[in-house]
Amino acid sequence: MINRRHIRVKVMQSVYAMAQSKNDDLVREEKFLKHSILKMFDLYVLNLQLLVEVQKFAAKKIALSKKKILATQEDLKPNTKFLDNTLINAIAESISLESYLEVNKINNWSLDNEYVKIIFDDLVKSDLYKKYLAIEEQSFKQDKAFVIDFFKEIIAPNEKLADYFEDKMITWVDDIPFVNTWVVKSLSKQKEGKPFILGTLYKDKDDEDFVSNLFRKTVLKQAEYQKEIEEKTPNWEADRIAGIDMILIKMAITEFVNFASIPTRVTINEYIEISKDYSTTKSSYFINGVLDKISKEFIANKKIVKIGRGLI
Repeated sequence: MINRRHIRVKVMQSVYAMAQSKNDDLVREEKFLKHSILKMFDLYVLNLQLLVEVQKFAAKKIALSKKKILATQEDLKPNTKFLDNTLINAIAESISLESYLEVNKINNWSLDNEYVKIIFDDLVKSDLYKKYLAIEEQSFKQDKAFVIDFFKEIIAPNEKLADYFEDKMITWVDDIPFVNTWVVKSLSKQKEGKPFILGTLYKDKDDEDFVSNLFRKTVLKQAEYQKEIEEKTPNWEADRIAGIDMILIKMAITEFVNFASIPTRVTINEYIEISKDYSTTKSSYFINGVLDKISKEFIANKKIVKIGRGLI
């Protein structure tokens, strides 16, 4: 599921896109923001489905080998350990996965099956695959460990697959690392003998509402927050402050004032961490300094009111 940090990143990107395009259509941009988050679930599902499609591809290869005129003993009695993998079979039999694919008309791996072959070829050549087939015993624990490693070592790092995903949806560029972690967590949580159920996009309604509220309140109060920032940075012209830094500070101020259950220090730390990935090398220090000044002033003026102990 999407976490608060990634929600903040998605909101930051939408606020930045509005600023760059000089677009003031709040409703339209909010719809795109929510759409881009929804599409993350497609990426999550495609990665899980890919495991199943690679297994199906392996089954077809084995079936064709048996039909060879000069079939070898290995062709006639192949190692089917990969086809018998209990975790991949659970995913293949998942009603929630099948329903999502059908309802959303997702058929990427049928249309672009060359990527299934690419992953299969990389798998077959790997030591991971050879060692797995060499183990005679079959257990769910062993099957799960193999699938997780298969995803982490072969699917997730594949550059051709990453390029494919980026071509399909531009917003997936930044979503891929997050979704990869999400897939690994889903695989790790699976229990033996239990049906495989897709994860949920949001933890709860609060997280879903957090998307709209953070985005709207930041955009609508930008001019007001700009003045607050300029007052705390007298030695800086506004156009000298990195665009991303300005947006992150405005988003943090929005959280200070409007989200009573989020501790002030948590907000500051979150935006410092985001700046390390998306802004300049010195941005984290700058953002920390500005937000520290603003938070202290807002607390003194009672503009920041938090609910619960230790939230300031």
